Amino acid sequence: MRIGALAAATGTTTKTLRFYEQAGLLADPPRTPGGYRDYPAHSQARIGFIRSAQAAGLSLAEIRDVLAIRDGGQPPCGHVTELLDRHLADVEHRIAELEATRDMLRALTRTASATDPATCTEGDICRILTAH
Repeated sequence: MRIGALAAATGTTTKTLRFYEQAGLLADPPRTPGGYRDYPAHSQARIGFIRSAQAAGLSLAEIRDVLAIRDGGQPPCGHVTELLDRHLADVEHRIAELEATRDMLRALTRTASATDPATCTEGDICRILTAH
């Protein structure tokens, strides 16, 4: 399958496929006598995996590691489970940080709505932000 057909079949671009090759995610395909890339049929499934892994938040380096395990003949399920657990913990931590930020912003907007700018002195930079 030529690069344009593979790109169309996977919803990617030829530039993306070339990048995957350079990043070590996709093996260099054999070439036709005319020099065109001729991807094997299983390339489509591999690209689907790469895109799913990216959607799950895995980095290209992590995806490359998973593929290396599979290419080495081993099932990568244990490694993938560890990666997903780590990413889930990171997301939950970021959510907690965002919730704390939201709570602070809500408190600051309440302070802002109750603050009369006429009562601010020159020594105050902004009482809304320094009140907390």
